[in-house]
Amino acid sequence: MSTSCVFPRPADEAFRLARRVGYDGVEVMVTADRGSRDASLLRASVARWGLPVLSVHAPVLPAAHFALGRDQRDKLLRSAELAAALGAATVVVHPPFRWQRRIAARFVEVVRDVEAATGVELAVENMFPWRLGPLVADVYSPGHDPVDIDVEAATLDFSHAAVAGRDALELALALGPRLRHVHLCDGTVSARPGGLVDEHLVPGTGTQPVAEVLGHLATSGWGGAVVAEVHADRRGADEESRADVLRRTLSFARDALRAPRAAVGQATSTVATTASGTATTATPRPPSTMRPQATSTPIDVSRPCQSSVASEAQGATRQPMLTPISTATSRSGDPATGSSAR
Repeated sequence: MSTSCVFPRPADEAFRLARRVGYDGVEVMVTADRGSRDASLLRASVARWGLPVLSVHAPVLPAAHFALGRDQRDKLLRSAELAAALGAATVVVHPPFRWQRRIAARFVEVVRDVEAATGVELAVENMFPWRLGPLVADVYSPGHDPVDIDVEAATLDFSHAAVAGRDALELALALGPRLRHVHLCDGTVSARPGGLVDEHLVPGTGTQPVAEVLGHLATSGWGGAVVAEVHADRRGADEESRADVLRRTLSFARDALRAPRAAVGQATSTVATTASGTATTATPRPPSTMRPQATSTPIDVSRPCQSSVASEAQGATRQPMLTPISTATSRSGDPATGSSAR
């Protein structure tokens, strides 16, 4: 779960809610909150709530304009150093704005240099054009779409794809093996791209094929991470409302990943082990009649899907999963129970 789900609440509060709801770990969005950018404070949150930091999101929010310094290259480097200090393998980054000329001119080079210096992967997130009346502009450089950026790793955000008028399944297929990270949410696909309504809805409540994308990744041996990034702290939301949004998002992911769908237009004999320990075989599914068939590079099936073991009262069971979404159903969320997060 991303700490941005409950922004502007402190990062430690996000850890607490993630533990309560049952997530396996946290993506830290770096903000002005010291608890989101100080490694010692984050280690304290990890210890307090028993949840690891699985990824870091470089500062992008207006309120975090000066977080980790002013130089954009330094921000990326310090974000990666923070991730390395916390044992996180990925930093999510946005392509720079065109007016950030110095970093924009060398963005791909800087990404590669930071990866080489820290050993942390920088996954460039899909963004969207901006619209002002009849005018539409791509304000990002080298561009808003990582498909067209020469980097090794990318993040897919369903809400951003919706604003761009892009079908998320087509985007996932176009990214192919470069897709390493997913921001789980939903959005209403815009007929007029660039409307700047970045909804970050609970998955299944928008118009993106979220379940289909997750099912495709689960059946193709994908080894990346799925991170909830929904707006749980909307105006007037209380503790229970925030928890409900996060719980529904987690439940959606469990369902989509436990019952893998066939790859688009293909049959599959992939065998999944369910929470009960029984084996199920996915059945062939005809090509979708609602969306054009993608012709771009498929997801790399050579990378193993990560898994987690959930110990229950009647014994240990094993189930495919894409971290950090939890598959454990017996966690109470109370730190006093001693249950371990995965």
